[in-house]
Amino acid sequence: MPESSRVVRPEPIDSGSYTAGSRLQAAGLRRAITLFEQAADVVPIPRSPRPIVIADYGAATGHNSLLPIGAAIGRFRARTRPEHSVLVTHTDVPQNDFTELFRTLSDDPDTYLKKDHASFASAVGRSFYTQILPSNSVNLAWSAWSILWLGRVPTPIPDHVVVSSTRDENARALYAKQAAHDWHEFVAFRGRELSPGGRLLVMTLANGEDGDVGYRPLLDAVMETLVDMSARSLVTEDELRRMAIPIVGRRERDFLSPFAPSGTFERLSIQHLELFEAEDRFWAQYQIDKDATTFGAKWAAFLRAATFPALISALHERDAGHHTLFLDELESGVAARCAAAPEQMRIPLALVVIEKKERSHH
Repeated sequence: MPESSRVVRPEPIDSGSYTAGSRLQAAGLRRAITLFEQAADVVPIPRSPRPIVIADYGAATGHNSLLPIGAAIGRFRARTRPEHSVLVTHTDVPQNDFTELFRTLSDDPDTYLKKDHASFASAVGRSFYTQILPSNSVNLAWSAWSILWLGRVPTPIPDHVVVSSTRDENARALYAKQAAHDWHEFVAFRGRELSPGGRLLVMTLANGEDGDVGYRPLLDAVMETLVDMSARSLVTEDELRRMAIPIVGRRERDFLSPFAPSGTFERLSIQHLELFEAEDRFWAQYQIDKDATTFGAKWAAFLRAATFPALISALHERDAGHHTLFLDELESGVAARCAAAPEQMRIPLALVVIEKKERSHH
């Protein structure tokens, strides 16, 4: 796979903790599901026996996909016979934990497979910065919390682990260039895969015009803990220098860029675009119970599951025991810092619905 299309989001170290941590990522989910249901109400669907095809781009363990996909299937059932089959294809990078994904699909109480007996699941291990599925085959598509991961690390970040917190203008420019390239590629390949009239919903990290992608106290706690771990020789200076969490938030104009100036791109157009602030549910709970220790522990566990594995690749030849020690020390350091000074997190999100033009009937 070419470097530019190689997703760097790593395999979760502990799939159970990833699923638990991803429950925070349900922030904004209700709003996204409403839009997804509206899309399911209007997209053209094939005649039986051809299945209705739903694609899930960046599925991870599948936890955040179950409710939206189940809701969409419910809307399709209002338009079709119960025996009209639905094929759901979950995609992620090859190193994703597909065993855990299929366990979620089999065992989770929210799984659509138990609620709709004409639904079938499949999976593809391939980067979504390439074409994954046949052209004109996807009727409805979902992607949540995935496109924020860049396809490659464009450059080391000299003073932080996330580019949104760096003072280095060169790093910012190279990350912005990579983010623009990745969004362009992601949209272009989905344009091939969507069937005419099909729609894609993307939920991802947004970026304020001030460049703030949110989570700042949390990300600063990561950097402070890593510096402390370096001082205690738990990581080397070289390892610290190479550590990066290659995530980006995008501004409204970044989402619109491939579609400029005409508003269309590869027969695609943006049907809906909104940026909003999601609720910090850990903070809401802290406001009730004033339990700073639990507040810090929850945020640290979320980060460990969702982002810490990206840092592991910077460690030199070390055994699995050292990796676990590294993760444990980093998690406890972040938890302690967040507990010492509890702060509400900004969670800026974007919802984008993209539609493929239907063929004209002349």
